[in-house]
Parts: sequence; C-alpha cells; structure tokens
Amino acid sequence: MIDPHFQTMLDAEAAAMTPDTPPLESLPPELVRVAYREQRMSQNLRSVPTGVSARDLDVGGDIGTVKARLYVPEATTTPGPCLVYFHGGGWVIGDLDSHDAHCRRLAAYSGARVLAIDYRLAPENPFPLGHDDALAATRWAFDHATELGADPNRLGVGGDSAGGNLAASVALDMRDDPDRRLKFQLLLYPVTGPHEPTNSRRDRDGPLLTKGVMDWFEKCLAAVGHSSSNRAHPARAVELSRLPPALVVTAGHDPLEHEGRDYADALRAAGTPATVHNYPDLIHDFFVMGDISPSVIAAAKEIGAAIKAGLD
Repeated sequence: MIDPHFQTMLDAEAAAMTPDTPPLESLPPELVRVAYREQRMSQNLRSVPTGVSARDLDVGGDIGTVKARLYVPEATTTPGPCLVYFHGGGWVIGDLDSHDAHCRRLAAYSGARVLAIDYRLAPENPFPLGHDDALAATRWAFDHATELGADPNRLGVGGDSAGGNLAASVALDMRDDPDRRLKFQLLLYPVTGPHEPTNSRRDRDGPLLTKGVMDWFEKCLAAVGHSSSNRAHPARAVELSRLPPALVVTAGHDPLEHEGRDYADALRAAGTPATVHNYPDLIHDFFVMGDISPSVIAAAKEIGAAIKAGLD
C-alpha cells in the first residue's frame, strides 16, 4: 500500500484533473519548470530544519560558470565533509529552489556541507551539456575545497532521479583522476539506463512518474545515438569497479525501483561497496515533499546518518 498521506495527495490531484487537462509532456518546458518549482516549494513550508545557513555562489561549469548554493549546518567542522548535489527533474525541470528544503534536510541531518549545482537543462542544452556541468562543478569543488570549508578527502556526490544519474556518471568519469578521489556516492531513486527495461519500469505507469513523462524527459535529453551516450547510462558501463561506495535509495511505488536495485547489485558484483535502502510504501520524488508525510522526514534522517557515515 502507498503511504496514506501520499495516497491522499494523489487522490486530490486526480480529482482536480479534467478531460481538458493537458498531459505534462505536452507543455512547454519553461511552463512545467515554473509549476514544478512552485508545487515542490509549497510542499516544504513546515518541514524545513533550522540551523543551516545557505549562500549562492558561482562555480566552474563546463563553459564558464554555473549557479550553485552552499548549505552549511551549524554543527559541521571546518574543514568538513561535503556532498556535491544534483537535483532531479528528468534533466529538464528542477532547480536550486525546488530542492532547497531537501538540501537543507540533507545538510542538517548529515552534518555535512551540501553544494547544490544548477546545471544546464535540456532540451535547450541537450546531452551531454548537463553532464559536463556536473563533472566540471565536482572538479571545481575539489580544487576550491578550502574556500568552501570542505575537506577534499571527505567529498562525495549525490542526487535524486536524474540527479542520481548525474552523480553516478560523475563517479565513473572521475574514477581514474588521481588527484580528486570521491569518497561516497548517494543515489536517490536514480535513473541508471539499463540495457533492458526493468520490471518496475515496464509494469508501472506512475504515480507521478508516468511512461509519457519518462519518454518526454529522455527525448528532451537527446542522449540516444550520441557518441558518448553511455555517460547517460551508468548501468551500461563496461566496468563498475574502483568506484566510491554507493548508497542507493529506492521507493516501492516507483517505476525506477528495480533500476536502482539492479545497479547496486551490479556495483557489488564488480567489487564496489553498495547498500540499498528501500522505502516500500513511498513514491518517486518523495524526498522533495517534506510536508506530505512524516515518512519523508524519517527517511531524510536515515539518509542523513548514512551520508555522515559515508563521508567520515
């Protein structure tokens, strides 16, 4: 059964739909971005932890700079652990504001700095531009650790959904960098791009993440047929060894559930430590809906403790 608080939310959204309501994937990306940002911000009004400061800054992207936001919990040390974080949204929607409360929770419950990256979005910036920004920003974090108050020996990457895809891709891209060694990767219901559709992706059409929406996201990304498309499909990597330990989080009512689980299995088979936390009654995107259910805060606290352990 779906968590009853989320079921109530889903029922209300279904009741508000009319025959004339256009599917999300038929709307202009800029309109969907505004709606998504406003919705997720409105679902995080009561559950934002205190004791976390935040400041906006520019960090090195693939070309020039990209916007970022640094979250610093009161209890952290200097230099201390830092998680470079990539928001979800199918590489098309989502931004620093849509995931602000989520990043504050990660910082508060882990005691680590969180550096959220506002990478370029598709379709205006198709693959691999967002992936290039994620990689460049992570390298920048290592090279500017002192000004961030971060310990370069305790730096990890993380992200949710498409952001989890970016984090996994960055971990692969940086595997052979002798001067920048990632310590940990946090993959929250990640897109991993297996060779064949998993059972959950094949059999589940939502909630929230429908087949139509997933197809739209992937069409906007435009990675299929690109010469380096495997960067968008971590599960297709020939070699998954020598990667930083991974925490993979899945949800029981998510089309991506088995995708994350299978990626963790593949990491372990290659000798990379990987742990799976499954939340069987939750849905995709739950981490950015803190006001909807107490289960979100409980999960965020558990993941915060795991980040703390992973970056120790």
